[in-house]
Amino acid sequence: MTLSLTHAHGDRITVAHAATGTELFSYVYRPEADWEAPKPYLHPVRTLSGGLVTDYRPNDHRWHKGLQLTASHLSGQNLWGGNTYVHGEGYLALPERVGSMAHVAFEEVSAADDRAVIAERLTWHPHDGSLWAEEDRRIEVRDVDDETGSWTLTWTSAVTNRRDEPLRFGSPTTHGRPAAGYTGLFWRGPRAFRDGRVFTARTPGPEESAVSAESSDGDPMGTQAPWLAYVGEHDGRDGHATLVFEHAPSNDHLGEKGTHPAHWFVRSDPFAAVAPSWAFHEELVLQPGDTLARSYRVTVADGAWDREQVAAHLEGLTW
Repeated sequence: MTLSLTHAHGDRITVAHAATGTELFSYVYRPEADWEAPKPYLHPVRTLSGGLVTDYRPNDHRWHKGLQLTASHLSGQNLWGGNTYVHGEGYLALPERVGSMAHVAFEEVSAADDRAVIAERLTWHPHDGSLWAEEDRRIEVRDVDDETGSWTLTWTSAVTNRRDEPLRFGSPTTHGRPAAGYTGLFWRGPRAFRDGRVFTARTPGPEESAVSAESSDGDPMGTQAPWLAYVGEHDGRDGHATLVFEHAPSNDHLGEKGTHPAHWFVRSDPFAAVAPSWAFHEELVLQPGDTLARSYRVTVADGAWDREQVAAHLEGLTW
């Protein structure tokens, strides 16, 4: 048996790689501080060899917690946490706008051989606690590969609008702040990963080598690509780790400024962060009763992979 699972009811579910004893991640679903927009999250997340690849409540943004689904601007509410961006005024402490995502029940919690599944029902709430949305979430661990030192996590969320009016998904950028289109699935890397190496799936042109193409990616902030990789170096131990974030082929961007895939939010300075943004350049509008469905895959690997390694590995995976 490759994977094992431990459920501390009311607190967290931990998935481990049985062969090495490494705890790959904990899915924490107990509620936390109101100001941080309580919601479930994954932390710590580790490589097969035990290298830490997430951060938790860093001193610059206490509401950054590992890997989590967020909504920074949602019809005037903040389900991201912390201060709220207001155009012309900057980030303001507006606790009356900070909402939450609440665990309701698990539909499946299982581990067998090389796959583990966490299927959950959640509800989304503005600050007053009313019901705005219901979510069906499914997190799967698969593709554990001892040879490449990697494993994958797929995250699928289907969010249904339960209001009598549209839900408007936005970001600081849709509200006036450039290059801050964060919302949706969000990863915060450990402090050691600052100034990490970022590259995307851009294919080298006929006059370029793979090496020169990698060095000429430029800043991928707000751009489109099927996948994005982040390579960081550990503190406290030797070596690197690579995380690869992918859009599922089924994801459709509901807007005028770009079709699938949606746009990347990524920073390596002053901290490591990645989000395949739902609403980077424009708001995404979800009508009453409609469902927004998104799937993503995150590959967690030991070592510093390059574009060729990433592309070859992804070709061998299926959704």
